[in-house]
Amino acid sequence: MSTYQILPGVRFVATLCLFLAAALLTSLPGIAAERYDIILRGGTIYDGSGGKPTVADVAINGDKIAAVGDLGDAQAKLQIDARGMAVSPGFINMLSWATTSLLHDGRSESDIRQGVTLEVFGEGWSMGPLNPAMRRDVRKGQGDIKFDVPWKTLSEYLEHTATKGIAPNIASLIGATTIRIHVIGYEDRRPTKAELARMRTLVRREMEAGALGIGSSLIYAPAFYADTNELIELCKVAAEYDGLYTTHMRSEGNQLLEALDETLRIAREAKIRTEIYHLKAAGKNNWSKLDKLIEKVEAARADGVEITANMYTYTAGATGLNAAMPPWVQEGGFSRWRDRLRDPKIRAKVIKEMRTSTDKWENLLLMAGSPDRVLLVGFKTDALKPLTGKSLAAVARQRGTSPEETAMDLVIEDGSRVECVYFLMSEENVKKKIRLPWVSFCSDSSSLAPRGAFLKSNPHPRAYGSFARLLGKYVRDEKVIPLEMAIHKLTALPARNLRIKNRGLLKAGYFADVVVFDPAKIQDLATYDKPHQLATGVRDVLVNGTAVLRNGKHTGKTPGRVVWGPGRKK
Repeated sequence: MSTYQILPGVRFVATLCLFLAAALLTSLPGIAAERYDIILRGGTIYDGSGGKPTVADVAINGDKIAAVGDLGDAQAKLQIDARGMAVSPGFINMLSWATTSLLHDGRSESDIRQGVTLEVFGEGWSMGPLNPAMRRDVRKGQGDIKFDVPWKTLSEYLEHTATKGIAPNIASLIGATTIRIHVIGYEDRRPTKAELARMRTLVRREMEAGALGIGSSLIYAPAFYADTNELIELCKVAAEYDGLYTTHMRSEGNQLLEALDETLRIAREAKIRTEIYHLKAAGKNNWSKLDKLIEKVEAARADGVEITANMYTYTAGATGLNAAMPPWVQEGGFSRWRDRLRDPKIRAKVIKEMRTSTDKWENLLLMAGSPDRVLLVGFKTDALKPLTGKSLAAVARQRGTSPEETAMDLVIEDGSRVECVYFLMSEENVKKKIRLPWVSFCSDSSSLAPRGAFLKSNPHPRAYGSFARLLGKYVRDEKVIPLEMAIHKLTALPARNLRIKNRGLLKAGYFADVVVFDPAKIQDLATYDKPHQLATGVRDVLVNGTAVLRNGKHTGKTPGRVVWGPGRKK
């Protein structure tokens, strides 16, 4: 027998030992190549925390981030070269009106192409709970976008929308206006004790079904009719479920500081976390009030009040001509408002009030300073659509009537509040707000696309540019804040404010909502004259681990889900 011959039994043992050794080696970190579904390679990682960026890889398995770091020889079904690009968590739109646009087109292109992966609804009005009369009104009030209304509750709406197929995730607060209409209708009065109990029950049901909190919009009828005590009682219920109260305050202009006092009172007495919608000081005479507001908010924060805010990155707001008319004329709903506007005596009174500065209601026409600074951007009727993009002043001159009469006539003729843009804020204040560490961002708009029914109206350019404008104009070009801080204010900050778990950071175990963009190229292109222009510079967007944007092209995938609030019980 040769010296090197191995007996059969020994050969078996030797083979077994080699097999076990190989198994041991492949189980050690860094020895054998890991396998993932997706790896983004070599990007500059802005993880959402606000810390300095690092160059690293991001691995994804299924809908979750599996690892962030140097992944060496790890393998993946899809490898994305992110070298030279910024890689961040998906952006959160803290105030979205994509409630109906997503029912029409779930691709959400105007926001996806800016890196938005979560749309948050509920500024005053929410898509539920709806009673039969409200459902009829929703159908009747539809404009260019038509849709069925099979849901009754807010949670049913969210599930219905996600089931239809949407690219971004969605979530919602309960509209305080919706709750009021559900129980009281459009009347200007306080709820009875029994009615308030019913309102509180509706809030409780929606909070337990997964709403994020309560949203109010107090300059508009019938929200305007709700007093502070009513809001406190609704917020007390939401607070039981760690919900958020978010408010378009009763004034953003002449009574700005008084409106903040009301907001802080609600926060304190309801013991609820609170956020101010689209923070602003509206009207030139009120611009100087922003400093005092900031001082008061920061004093309250130091005193233990959890209050934050969001904003959009423009000096103009957008709403309807209802914001130029007194709330009393709008009592009872749209039909009664329109009927009143046909009465000569009432018209004369409305004209007088539209021309008179007051602290009793928010007159955006006067705050804009001139009807030349009010653009008409959205009509329901085809006959009026040629006026889209013209100023109220221009249409008044064309018709030979005063701006006030023209506004009333347009509401009557269109059968709607008529969508318009008001130029209200200062550029200096926009930058001041961006610098605040407790301010996140929103579009306050639908998510659109430059095609089809969307082209029948002109949106505010914020629909296509609010987030890209932050990262391009204000971060890269004007260096108002560093990129890592902007990313934090787009991701982890709003996720924390909303109490959303496992989103807002690039971190193992978090949902894989990821954006790859070029900081040198990200740019808003939409203008007031030509708003239907997609932003540029975002290359790839993943939602729940699925690519919805690859190499700047929408994939058509719709992996979006409902993101539920902390009180959900089912």
